[in-house]
Amino acid sequence: MNNQFRVILAQKKLNISEVFKNTGIAKTTLYGLYYERTKNPDTSTIMKICRYLEITPNEFLGIGNKVKEA
Repeated sequence: MNNQFRVILAQKKLNISEVFKNTGIAKTTLYGLYYERTKNPDTSTIMKICRYLEITPNEFLGIGNKVKEA
């Protein structure tokens, strides 16, 4: 599943271990999202990550970030 997890972590200067410690989400799940290997992540997992990172699900998924061309 395409997402902005890797970009957001870089912007916030965080790593997977910090997210794991503060959310309790399994590292395998976090790495799956980081490397975009997870096909259908659980909604509650995405919401927990978004709350921790203080972002919206749209920001996490990269929705609305693209500039429309005329």
